Amino acid sequence: MAKNTQPVLKRARTLGIEPGFMGVYKKSKRKPKQTRRKQSNYSLQMTEKQKVKFVYGILEKQLRNTFALAEKMSGNVGENLLVLLEQRMDNVVYRLGLASTRREAKQLVSHAHFTVNGKKMNIPSAQIKVGDVIAVREKSLQSPKFKALAEGLKGKAVPAWLELDAANMAGKVVALPTRGDVDAPITEQLIVEFYSR
Repeated sequence: MAKNTQPVLKRARTLGIEPGFMGVYKKSKRKPKQTRRKQSNYSLQMTEKQKVKFVYGILEKQLRNTFALAEKMSGNVGENLLVLLEQRMDNVVYRLGLASTRREAKQLVSHAHFTVNGKKMNIPSAQIKVGDVIAVREKSLQSPKFKALAEGLKGKAVPAWLELDAANMAGKVVALPTRGDVDAPITEQLIVEFYSR
């Protein structure tokens, strides 16, 4: 499985996003270079595509396949793309607060620490549907990682489309996410234009 090993702070600075969207709350002492050259339309579109790939921790082929699914759905293609990315298993785990970053969520899902509707799940890109229940496996609940996490879950706020059961370290998808639930500064129309060339 391919993985992105780029430094988070450096990549976030290059793409012009806050490291907080990646779950990293360090500050870089470096100042970004000032460029006076105007970006072309292609450059703007490419930057937005790279931003989505970086924020959600996916590679080009996964994004292209997700875009193809979004095109087949009814409604706005850009919004459909972001909704499909929000429904990924690793993103749902991150949104529930069961991992501190999407990268960590991807690793925990890959190591089969979670169940979906009682069945073991180890595919980070799996699409979660309305009504699905995501829970930490019984065996994993005894690990120090999840014991420490259980303390921080009490009173944690989650998006409106999710429901968190902090006592049982589980969550439920109660509705589909909307464009308003995506907090990263992404202009999805530029991504649609990039793939529609």
